[in-house]
Amino acid sequence: MTEAEPARSDNGVATWSAAQEQPGGLRGRARMTLQTRQAQRVMRGRTRREGEGKPEIIGLARFATLMRWAWRAAERDDPWADWLLLRAYHAINENRETLAVLRQQAEARLEVMPNVEIDVAESLEPIQIPLDFSTPYGYMGAYLIGEYDNYARALLTARHVGLITKASAERDLHKGGHLVRSVFHIPAAWRFRGLTRASVHGKTEKAAEVAETQGWPPQEVLDGTIRSPLAPELQSLTSD
Repeated sequence: MTEAEPARSDNGVATWSAAQEQPGGLRGRARMTLQTRQAQRVMRGRTRREGEGKPEIIGLARFATLMRWAWRAAERDDPWADWLLLRAYHAINENRETLAVLRQQAEARLEVMPNVEIDVAESLEPIQIPLDFSTPYGYMGAYLIGEYDNYARALLTARHVGLITKASAERDLHKGGHLVRSVFHIPAAWRFRGLTRASVHGKTEKAAEVAETQGWPPQEVLDGTIRSPLAPELQSLTSD
């Protein structure tokens, strides 16, 4: 007769009742590392200063906030919000590609000197910025700044070792920064109006007023056949 096996306790297996409970929402951590003051200034932007005549320069945090408002409106079937998300999506990707090409060109300058190896400079004390956004567009804005930061490092290295002049470096840094700021400015004039595609189809007065200041979205956007690849689900189409 064999000895009876002891009862097994599989502590790693949840009970059936516990398995019916839904897990909590996912939460992760993200951070961005910056090594140049130029990229840090673009990230921070500038608030409007009353009496100084200096306009607001939209930074990453403000851009992410404006895009969050547009995201919420797009959930409610606002075609202007959908149009904004679409334009921002394409502008971010196009300008990231442009900055990547410019960075490669700047790094290529560091390889032209025979028998001299030049590494792209790195900050002795880079800064880390925690990122926590409720839509993908805040993170996409951070990716754009990161690309500009790498471009700035290559330009500043080339200037330091005498391969380009200070004036040339500053001009190129300004052009690169403009590629970021122009994207961040896209949602500057957008405001929540409580419009839907039904408002457009019904030819409401409010829809006509918005069209006077912001123009009509393309027909494909009005129809809802074209939306940003990163667009929220329409609330009316979301199942419980």
